Amino acid sequence: MARRERPLEGEDGPLLEFATALRRLRHEAGSPPYRDLAERAHYSVATLSGAAAGRRLPSLDVTLAYVRACGGNAAAWERRWHAVAVELAADGAGPGPAGAAAPGSPAAQGVPYVGLAPFRTEDASLFFGRERLVEDLFDALTRHRVVALVGASGAGKSSLLHAGLLPRLHADTPARVVTVLTPGPHPLDRARRAFAARPEPGTEPGTDLAAGAAAGPGTAERVVVVDQFEEVFTVCADPDERSRFVTELIGAARRPGSGCRVVLGVRADFYAHCTRHPELVDVLREAQVVVGPMSAAELRRAVVEPARRTGLTVEGSLQATLVAHAHGQIGVLPLLSHSLLETWRRRRGAALTLDGFHAAGGFEGALAQSAEALYDSLSASQQGLARQVFVHLIALGEGTEDTKRPVDRAELGEDADTHTVLARAASLRLLTLGDGAVELTHEALIRAWPRLRGWLTDDRERLRRHRQLGDATRAWEAVGRDPGALLRGAPLALARELTAGGGPVLTAAEAEFLAAGTAAEAAAGDRARRRTRRLRLLVGALACLVVVAAVATGSAVRAEDEVTRQRNDAVARNLAETSAGVAAAEPGLAVQLGLTAYRLSPTPRTRDGLLSALMTSLPAHAKEVVAVAYRPDGRQLATASGDRTARLWRTRDVGRPDPVATLGGEGAPLRALAYRPDGHTLATAASDGAVRLWDVTDPAHPGVAAVLPARETDVRALAFSPDGRTLATAGAGGGVRLWDVTDPAGPAETAAVPGHRDAVRAVAFSPDGRTLATGGEDTTVRLTDVGDRTRPRPLAVVGGHDTAVFSVAFAPDGRTLATASGGRTPIRLWDLAEPRGPVPLATLTGHTDVVGAVAFGPDGRILASASDDRTVRLWGVARGSRPAPLATLTGHVTAVGSVAFSPDGTVLASGGYDSTLRLAATDLDGALAGACAHTGPRITRAQWASYLPYLDYSPPCSGLEGP
Repeated sequence: MARRERPLEGEDGPLLEFATALRRLRHEAGSPPYRDLAERAHYSVATLSGAAAGRRLPSLDVTLAYVRACGGNAAAWERRWHAVAVELAADGAGPGPAGAAAPGSPAAQGVPYVGLAPFRTEDASLFFGRERLVEDLFDALTRHRVVALVGASGAGKSSLLHAGLLPRLHADTPARVVTVLTPGPHPLDRARRAFAARPEPGTEPGTDLAAGAAAGPGTAERVVVVDQFEEVFTVCADPDERSRFVTELIGAARRPGSGCRVVLGVRADFYAHCTRHPELVDVLREAQVVVGPMSAAELRRAVVEPARRTGLTVEGSLQATLVAHAHGQIGVLPLLSHSLLETWRRRRGAALTLDGFHAAGGFEGALAQSAEALYDSLSASQQGLARQVFVHLIALGEGTEDTKRPVDRAELGEDADTHTVLARAASLRLLTLGDGAVELTHEALIRAWPRLRGWLTDDRERLRRHRQLGDATRAWEAVGRDPGALLRGAPLALARELTAGGGPVLTAAEAEFLAAGTAAEAAAGDRARRRTRRLRLLVGALACLVVVAAVATGSAVRAEDEVTRQRNDAVARNLAETSAGVAAAEPGLAVQLGLTAYRLSPTPRTRDGLLSALMTSLPAHAKEVVAVAYRPDGRQLATASGDRTARLWRTRDVGRPDPVATLGGEGAPLRALAYRPDGHTLATAASDGAVRLWDVTDPAHPGVAAVLPARETDVRALAFSPDGRTLATAGAGGGVRLWDVTDPAGPAETAAVPGHRDAVRAVAFSPDGRTLATGGEDTTVRLTDVGDRTRPRPLAVVGGHDTAVFSVAFAPDGRTLATASGGRTPIRLWDLAEPRGPVPLATLTGHTDVVGAVAFGPDGRILASASDDRTVRLWGVARGSRPAPLATLTGHVTAVGSVAFSPDGTVLASGGYDSTLRLAATDLDGALAGACAHTGPRITRAQWASYLPYLDYSPPCSGLEGP
């Protein structure tokens, strides 16, 4: 008989309730002795009995082992453990030990981490891991007068400048004058004020920055650091001011006798924007420092040293977990810093623990958890106000990611609820308040907070119109409210729609601008009607002049035809853009608008807009869709996602697919998937290195056939050989491995394929199964002879790309290879008639961002490509002819990461980071001819008048029933 446990002692609270629940679970399991529980749970008797003693919260692993041994629900108990851990941390949070740091800095208050905010100069005592990069930047600045610091969002550029470079500059030359600025909406004015702020008297703001940069006797050298240089493109709305700012800034530093040096902090996805300015091209060519991911050693310093400086320690398992999550990742440093700050708030004594990290929400969930805590703390009216505030602080990307947008505090209102929202968000370091402006603390919040991403997805088109209205209002006021700057026609009608129910709150100036435009349009209509009456009188008076009238009539007809054509072109372009904006909410209406635009002006642009509106779209996962694959018989489609699951879908041409089953749900986010040629086995790969083989013979009841032994920390790609006997996997560290999967239930490794120096992102077998193509982050594609799968032999190394290679694909005849990357050569085609000597065939350009996936159609005549620029493109690549673009499909609101043709080539599937799956017909002519079958109710007269006020009501699909 089991020994009776001692009664629980202490005050009521979450810890006592948790221990009581554990004891109740054991009692419901029949009160087994702790010795029996220890054998089942693989923990000692003392550890398990201590878990239910109520003296302290047991670790998550011990709790789950106890629960499983008693037959409890592990998932429910894991959620319960996290809730108790958060409650205990909130009750016990307090200031940590003080460390030596600048007054007002986190370290001065005993806080070792800055969270979401970038490091400031006063935080230099906490800034670790970037010492080598700081020296590289300092050396570049000593050799060049202008240096560009380039890196992805979240790579740590601002922190590197403020907490790394600035202290280094002052340590080198204390007398040096250092000025830091961000461009803002008027970068030229800010730069002139910065150059005029000299310690020497007699310098005043002028019209040229060169006067402020001239060096004289005894003049200290000046260094101007322009942080967040991308605001020149996102916040500054005047192209002329933008060009003058760039020209004067670079010219002032490079002018002979200049006493100035300039450092530009540029986000990497605005690299192409910089290349439009010749002065910046010279800087990027000669003097750029690239901020890449931190190495494992650098990450460990960034995690451990700030804690050590403030008298704390970091648990070894927590170090390993954080480094494993962040190593090799771009843009994760804000998430790392925020999760560390939240873990510090849940520390145990002087130790930061893995349990505290899990209680904070983990690496990716800590920031979302903080944002959700803010949202939940607000009243219903304040939550609606928070939505308006956060979306107002974001500049929508045009071919780039969305960015933060500083705004004037007065634009957000002065009421008590607004003050509450801003104050609470600032206390959680989600927003930064200062100098009369408000902005997001970091753009990582846009990526990490699902609720904010949902707001942006729902309101993207309305937000874009509001931004355009604000820009137009400022331009109107800049020219003294000249009537010539008012909106007219369709732009005015679209702007007026913003005042409909649920729209954004307009400023007083915007409301006056809309009212003035409406009044001007009404007056113009009256004048037009008066002109029409006068014209009729004049035509009657000239009727007697038959010959002259005939000539005049002919000229008028030709002029009217030309005017009609130009009007139709303009209306069609605007209508095609409008149809894309309403496709998510009203797909039937979007098709009719696109069809009307195409009939008005049958151009490639309007055709692409109609084809995009005809795509079938559905939410596929809770997070990004990273991979799609068709079963070889075409009757099933599989998708993989960062939400840790894969899904099986029953396909019906381009119609809406039916979900059949969900695979996984545990472990790590998925990276790739592939069907075995027999269609009975599906392989999935995850970021923790796990590769699973699923038996999908019965799609409704899939099961795990085998799990491959983990060899890599992050498997990024996999592919089956055409005969189904071999599986190739590839991932972090440049590892490519071959597995014998003749019996999917008993896989065995046959060989490792060496060669790559960095992570491998793509792998594909040739149609005959003898050649393996792999592409990696070392910018190369390698061809390997795998005819003998136990002895792979290198064939060739293919260069030609200047950034990582993300996808490779063989044409069905095996004679052409397509490779996808970023930079100046996003897609390249190679002739593989001789695999040992690949010959370049063509470079396909058109995408404006990284191309993450390519796929050939079954007949090899069409190539599909998916890009971070949110588009899918189709290319005609028939052998012997010049490659040509066929169509550009839009609709995804974020990057598109995967693309696949159905086995019969009639359907193209694409998966996006907006969590959606989209299906498009590849028979373009057939899709256009059958467009009316996908429209739903006929467009109403009211809708027609809203979108086409200048044309008579003429629905494109007249056979449809009215709504």
